[in-house]
Amino acid sequence: MADLQAELAGVQAELRGTVRGEVGFDVTSRALMTMDASNYRRVPLGVVAPRDADDVAATLAACRAHGVPVVARGGGTSIAGQATGAGVVLDFTRHMDGLVSLDPESRTAVVQPGLILDRLQQAAAPHGLRFGPDPSTHSRCTLGGMIGNNSCGSHSVAWGTTADSVSALSVISARGDRLRPGRDWAGAPEGLRPLVEGELARLRTGFPDLPRRISGYALDALLPENGADVARSFCGSEGTLGIVTEAVVRLVEAPRARALAVLGYADESAAAEAAAGLLVHGPLTVEGMAADLVRSTADLPRGGAWLFVETGGDTATEARARAETIVRAADVLDSLVVTDPSGRRALWRIREDASGTATRMPDGSEAWPGWEDCAVPPARLGAYLRDFRGLLTAHGLRGTPYGHFGDGCIHVRIDFDLLTESGIARFRGFSEELAELVTAHGGSLSGEHGDGQARAELLPRMYGAEMVTLFERAKAVWDPDDLLNPGMLVRPAPLDTNLRFSVLPREPVDVVFGYPADGGDFSAAVRRCVGVAKCRTPEAAGASVMCPSFRATGEEEHSTRGRARLLHEMLAGELVTDGWRSTEVRDALDLCLSCKGCRTDCPVGVDMATYKAEFLHHHYEGRRRPAAHYAMGWLPRWLRLVARTRTAWLVNSLSSVRPLAAVAKRLGGIAAEREIPRVAGTTFTRAWRRGTRKGEETPGRGQVFLWPDTFTEHLSPTVGLAAVRVLEAAGLDVLPIPPGKPVCCGLTYVSTGQLDRARAVMRRTLDATSGLLEGAPQVVVLEPSCAAALRTDLPELLPDDPRAARLSTAVLTFAEALERLAPDWTPPRVDRPAAGQTHCHQHAVLGDTPDRRLREAAGLTGELAGGCCGVAGNFGFEKGHYEVSATCAEEQLLPSVRRAPEDAVILADGFSCRTQLEQLAGVRGRHLAEVLAEALEGEGE
Repeated sequence: MADLQAELAGVQAELRGTVRGEVGFDVTSRALMTMDASNYRRVPLGVVAPRDADDVAATLAACRAHGVPVVARGGGTSIAGQATGAGVVLDFTRHMDGLVSLDPESRTAVVQPGLILDRLQQAAAPHGLRFGPDPSTHSRCTLGGMIGNNSCGSHSVAWGTTADSVSALSVISARGDRLRPGRDWAGAPEGLRPLVEGELARLRTGFPDLPRRISGYALDALLPENGADVARSFCGSEGTLGIVTEAVVRLVEAPRARALAVLGYADESAAAEAAAGLLVHGPLTVEGMAADLVRSTADLPRGGAWLFVETGGDTATEARARAETIVRAADVLDSLVVTDPSGRRALWRIREDASGTATRMPDGSEAWPGWEDCAVPPARLGAYLRDFRGLLTAHGLRGTPYGHFGDGCIHVRIDFDLLTESGIARFRGFSEELAELVTAHGGSLSGEHGDGQARAELLPRMYGAEMVTLFERAKAVWDPDDLLNPGMLVRPAPLDTNLRFSVLPREPVDVVFGYPADGGDFSAAVRRCVGVAKCRTPEAAGASVMCPSFRATGEEEHSTRGRARLLHEMLAGELVTDGWRSTEVRDALDLCLSCKGCRTDCPVGVDMATYKAEFLHHHYEGRRRPAAHYAMGWLPRWLRLVARTRTAWLVNSLSSVRPLAAVAKRLGGIAAEREIPRVAGTTFTRAWRRGTRKGEETPGRGQVFLWPDTFTEHLSPTVGLAAVRVLEAAGLDVLPIPPGKPVCCGLTYVSTGQLDRARAVMRRTLDATSGLLEGAPQVVVLEPSCAAALRTDLPELLPDDPRAARLSTAVLTFAEALERLAPDWTPPRVDRPAAGQTHCHQHAVLGDTPDRRLREAAGLTGELAGGCCGVAGNFGFEKGHYEVSATCAEEQLLPSVRRAPEDAVILADGFSCRTQLEQLAGVRGRHLAEVLAEALEGEGE
């Protein structure tokens, strides 16, 4: 052990002395890299983020001197385990992520390995060009990873694989040679050509003829009739032959217009039978999926499975005509042709999210990769799927195939039991039999994602022992010391070892939340994150929110996936050894805004806001908390005290004196850059009762209770008064919660992890409202974050109290109340453009469809921005969070407001959003209720 520690210290010291990029041998850096998107886990010794090729060479030299393996890693979305390793991980996403050049004339680009595919597509688009391959992870996968795995994507029927798109590579070998692989043996390491020329007959006959043959090394690309293309042969080598530092890639002309034909079939076998016959029409895609993977079939044509067939043309008319030709040629139950870009994007999103959705069976049970992307000749796909389903049934397993039907490549997640010995034995037995089945159909064990550890052990069944020996000899030519990603492709570890779940506790972890979707098991909740990394998308798309802190910092530990990895390692106890007291987990969660965006935007529904609250509860149990937890976590208590003593004027006066405010902020853990919001002189409830004739009444039809949330009650009572005005104008009888019965959703206690106090507050609230909810009246909640807390946190923290479920289901947002309870009411016309941002909790928990319809009916035009404002309750006010908070606001909210026309209404239903607008932009945001109430006054009502 002492010798090992000395060796580690030696390589770390050498790396720190020779590498200009970051060198991380700390617990957090290592924990973030233990897994990719596969079933496997390995703990690395350290992580290096090189700045350039010289850093890569220095890393290889240091690791070679100390006998430490090196693993190249891109976006970490590999499905077969090849982005994990026990040595030093090279993370190219921090610095070597540039587009070096783009030449529209030659239709080529020079890229660094950490460049995200979407960034290349964005740069190529103005020239009418694009990179052909486009995996569903295009918003976060890297070009280096795509080269390593020979990635394909949905358009491969038209534009091929990554290997078809690579012209030349810059590679550093394990022994430090700088090579430039290309055609005609360019950049070949010494000994490779003689090896190939001595095995020509085997190479000409030993590879199946498939559009999607990714398994093994592509040594047949080195045949003279194939141009002796060393670069092409290198693609798909999974980082085992050399380290790519730059690549010259070919671009293709993008169609000026596209159409998407969605074809409905009875089941996926019928869709598979039809797919090959559509290729003669020259489609851009022929993708297939079944109903089990679709959250809602409302936007899809009738059927139990669908083919997504895209066509291109110079005009929308031409693209549509080609799509309609395919519809006529296809034997379908129903069909849909869409040319509108937003409509096509919405439909494609259904298909792209399948990679995450597939990790859960329809009944909510877990499903896993392992046999994610086998490929067979397209004409045999229907027969293969029938045999595949028969094999699943024989082993008592379930899975829902989807994928690239036009290429004969099938993705599937299977409900393997990877937690018990018997389940793992079944996993192995099924894998061995499926390898035989794929081979019998003339297929490849991998059709897109590579072999890694998941399939490399079974390559002899596909290629035979002699070909696999040839692979080993080729590896030895490139990497004689077996330094690069050992255990992948050749001499692999058994497919049933290094499983990521083997280190997790077998007994349930004692937790506070109910985790109803995970059977009350916190470990199962953490296992939800399978690593597809949608949270690492560097730019928010449309209305999406997840993950604002990652987009602000660009650091893996501030992504939803990174935090889930640290929680996984905390439960494992091998690397993170201090459990709930872990400072590494605490620090990673510190910049989680608790926006809940991941609850909806993550394809598998990871809810990091809940996990953070759970962690903080245990982390600070029996210990003193940060000052902000008392200052802002107890905000409802402090504001009620101010209201009771009628000292709002004093609080506001003191907070307006800068020296006093500075002291208060320092003592309360509040960011110095923040202004303390003013407390209303008269609470909403008090102002309402002054101007209403209503007292306590028994609710009946058309009657609703208006929830006096903390923010409306004490900080923005005008919102509440406006809501009363509008709801009454709509014919509703609006009732106050009776005086003397203070209610609170517990949000601020939950977000700071004070869960015992949150439950106590919630129980008092249920005591106060239990009599009011008899007869199932509705409760209108104006603050989106409070409505979300009542909808989700309340029943999940008090799962055994039926009153919690009753109150949760009674909650309506302002727009929902008007739509459901006053469906015939016509709102006043505002007829102005609108700008602003949908509240993150509204997006994640409540949904905003009724709000959209209400805005449209009122003549408020334009789309609200997505993302998060950056305040998110207490987050943006806490000391140390201001910079990230402001960066979040600058992503979408503030630019959307600056672009708005002068007469635009700035909408912000959340108090946090309005505060951020006021403090960072000097703009007054308004709740939709305020806008409608003002319009009512204008009508003279």
